[in-house]
Amino acid sequence: MLNLLPKDTVFYDLFEGLARHAVSCAGHLQKLAEKFPNSATEVALIRQEEHDADQLTHQALDRLDRTFITPFDREDIHALVGELDSIVDNINSLAKRFSSYHVKTIEPTFLKQIEILMQATAALADAVKLLRKTRKLTDLQGKIIEVHRLENLGDDNHLAAVSKLFEGGIDPLHVIKWKEFFAFVEDAIDGCEDATNVIERIVLKNG
Repeated sequence: MLNLLPKDTVFYDLFEGLARHAVSCAGHLQKLAEKFPNSATEVALIRQEEHDADQLTHQALDRLDRTFITPFDREDIHALVGELDSIVDNINSLAKRFSSYHVKTIEPTFLKQIEILMQATAALADAVKLLRKTRKLTDLQGKIIEVHRLENLGDDNHLAAVSKLFEGGIDPLHVIKWKEFFAFVEDAIDGCEDATNVIERIVLKNG
């Protein structure tokens, strides 16, 4: 009978848990870059965060399969869980390549892009928390607008960083590595925007 109770809050707990993992992973990624090349600890912590986030994702999808009455549409729950998990996955995919790709130096613009990612995950996490409390778009609009602003800033920073890589006179292997690293951060920032788009859709449909 518990699955029939619309007041069940477990989905919100799972959303917020995934959002916290995204924020934490972004923080560890910043420390990884700042401590480089002594970054093995942060790589391991990101890997653990990704494992824990996967567990929450499995719990959420399993509960979605077993629950008759959900807080909002099933496809929106599935989409929000997937977007939150993908942010963590992208950060983990980037982090584990630092050692395997034998990185020698950190690109200065990488730190700027990580700062944008950190701000975007924090604003997203705030929006996820508000989803438990309100279905008024006005209550969430500030956070949604902030994530969109940061995504646009991230786009500009990404283009500038890649353009600098292709200026010439740089080791081609360095270019290949860092183009991929910047792409992972860009995908993570995009994931924050995609998640807030799902939240906006949920609010509009259920407000």
